[in-house]
Amino acid sequence: MEIHVMRRKFTLGVRLGALAACMPAVALIPGVAAHAADIPLAIIGPHEYDLPVDFKPFNVVVQYGDGNAAGSVYDSGGQRRARGGSHTWSGMTKYVHFRSFDAIPHVSFAFELIQSEAYTLANGQNWGGLGTTIVGPAAWFKPNKHSTLGIQTFMETPSGTRDSLASHYWANLSSIIFDYEWKHFSFDGDLGSVVSSTKHRNGEHSYSAGNVFYTNLRFSWKASSRFEPFFSLDWQNSGGMHDNTSNLWVANSSSRETALGVGAMIYVTKRLSITPRYSHSVEGRNVAETNAYYMKIAYLF
Repeated sequence: MEIHVMRRKFTLGVRLGALAACMPAVALIPGVAAHAADIPLAIIGPHEYDLPVDFKPFNVVVQYGDGNAAGSVYDSGGQRRARGGSHTWSGMTKYVHFRSFDAIPHVSFAFELIQSEAYTLANGQNWGGLGTTIVGPAAWFKPNKHSTLGIQTFMETPSGTRDSLASHYWANLSSIIFDYEWKHFSFDGDLGSVVSSTKHRNGEHSYSAGNVFYTNLRFSWKASSRFEPFFSLDWQNSGGMHDNTSNLWVANSSSRETALGVGAMIYVTKRLSITPRYSHSVEGRNVAETNAYYMKIAYLF
């Protein structure tokens, strides 16, 4: 496939959607109910990792957005309870620079700069603004003309325009990325983890978050050159949080969630695509349910 055709089919996507959300979905005080947490990279769509090699440098701008209306939570026993309702809206504005190097043939690279945005309405309160900033590289190669295999790693800063939007810790998200293309079908996915530094705030206890493991899978049908419906599966498992000051584990601070969804990738032009999707939890523990709609807009220049 020629490079200009392949370009319109990918945007090395990252739903880091406030990596703060990758932390265990619990409050930092024992006994406080679980609240919403996005599954890492849940925003990705079909062909997210359908990446070329040996090309001239180019750039992509992507705007991600999603809204989640969580009317229920999963308790520590995995039972769905109708309580703890919240509405969250978040976005990610991403710039990606793609390039290859003659000295490293058949391997290509990307560098991403991502700014998160968020608005939350919960418990009679609301807040919004800019969240953390995320930066990092990716590298990949093609085992054969139908497949792609690579790695990506990102660092999240601890700051935000509001205290409630700042994570107050550094985090690293790293994953293996893969794609396989058939004539009429496509399969994309990633498998990774999130590791966080200790969370420090003046006058408060310090906490160490458990590691997060996740996977995101997309299976699509190439119905036409402009329309591609797909199924999604997103899963995460978050370890428990440790109160370093008290030397105690925070009760019910580990969590788990699996969500299934359907969507479609629509090619508006050769350079512009939009990808809407709906996703809902099918099981979980200590986490607010996913009841979310996603939108991705990608433009290549």
